[in-house]
Formats: sequence, structure tokens, C-alpha cells
Amino acid sequence: MTGVPLQEIGGHLDALLRIPETPDYAPALNGIQFEHRGPVTKIAAAVDCSRRTIQAAADSEANLLLVHHGLFWSGLQPITGVLHQRIRLLFEHDIAVYSAHLPLDAHERFGNSRLIARELGLVPTSGFATFQSIQCGVLGDADVSTESLRQALDLFARANGGSVISSHLERGRRTRRWAICSGAGANADTLREAVARGVDTLITGEGPHWSAVDAEEHGLVILYAGHYATETVGVRALAEYLATKFALPWTFLSSPTGL
Repeated sequence: MTGVPLQEIGGHLDALLRIPETPDYAPALNGIQFEHRGPVTKIAAAVDCSRRTIQAAADSEANLLLVHHGLFWSGLQPITGVLHQRIRLLFEHDIAVYSAHLPLDAHERFGNSRLIARELGLVPTSGFATFQSIQCGVLGDADVSTESLRQALDLFARANGGSVISSHLERGRRTRRWAICSGAGANADTLREAVARGVDTLITGEGPHWSAVDAEEHGLVILYAGHYATETVGVRALAEYLATKFALPWTFLSSPTGL
């Protein structure tokens, strides 16, 4: 297998995900984060760039690790300790890293929230979860039992390393307007937007304790399905797409965090 140059794949991803023009948090460092001698011969997808996923990529003989949370997600730090161990593993196994955070969340085809909606049989009608110039989630109308929606979400979450916790879900309740924001989506800005737009059911990964308290007083049910579980689908779909486009093998590295 001759493989594909990393810069060719990276350049394609940069354009596809609109990396240069999509805002994000500083530690995201979207794009190629770590180069290798290459070329790319196999792609591994994972939610997080950790020592565990780097080693799993090496064990699977992949030399491009595609992740949602990159090497520097915890912020600026010296290359010592844990970070040094990760980087040393990348060097030892000649593995490149490409990270896509909000550019992946906001993408109309590969966004986590959009893919979760599809899994649940929900049809988005607009974007949701506004961050600067982009919308990271989706919103739509429905008329479904909230309990049946919770059960379907729990099946999805358990298949992806998570489980669902719901805030004050009353028997017989129905969902009329829903919104999805994967990851840490139950934040102050998102809850304000949900209330303002008449959302009665918010599906997300995780949120602080106060989010459940405030949600109840606003008549909003939050279904927390796990940060990790809700962000498995985007990188998986993106890796599958790349594998087809560039005729490369690929694998998904399951590494749940319990959150």
C-alpha cells in the first residue's frame, strides 16, 4: 500500500470543515496538530487524543489519528509528564494527529448533533447552540413521547459508552420542540437560547448541577447522554468518509471516559 500524503488529507479536511474561518476555543488548535514521516496508510478515529487512543492506533497499525479533542485540550502546558508520554508515543509509532472540534460540531453533514438527530429519527429545521458566528447544534419540532425519546437515546448512549440521566421527566410528557447540542451542551448560553426559542426537551452530553435546577423552573427537560457518547458519531462518520475518498482502511477506537 503506497498511502496518501498527510498534507493532501489535511488540506482536504481543512476545506471540507472550513477550519480557517470557523471560530473555536483556543486549545482546540484545529487541523494537523502533529506531523509524521508518512504517508498515511490507515486512519484511526477517536473522541480524545490520549495515551490510550494513541497506543490503540499503534496496535491497529494506523498512522493517522483523527480526533475531536486534540493534544492540547487541557490548555497550554510544558511538554512534560503525561503530554510528553503522548508525544513520545506519536514519535515512536510515526502517528500523525488531526483534530476537529467546533468545525466538526457545526458541519451540516458530519456534525455530532445532526447525526444524533438522525439516529433518533428527528428532523432538524434549524441550527441551535450559537457560538460566535456558528451554530453547533440543531433544533426541530416533533410530537413524541418524551419517555420514548429518552429510551431511544439511552440505546444510542449505551452503544457508545454512555447512559442517559434525565431531569424531572414526568409521566405522560410529550416533546413538541427539541434541541440537541452534543458534549458539554447544558451551559448558560445554551439554556438561555433553549428557553427563548421555546424548546421543551434538550438533548446533550453533560452539564453542571445547576442546569437541572434551572431547567425544571423553565419547564425544560434535559436528557444528559454523556459527553463522550454524544461525540463518538462525528469522528466516526468523518473517518469513514475519508477512508472511502482516499481508499484507505480505517477503524474507530472506543475509549469511553465514563462522563
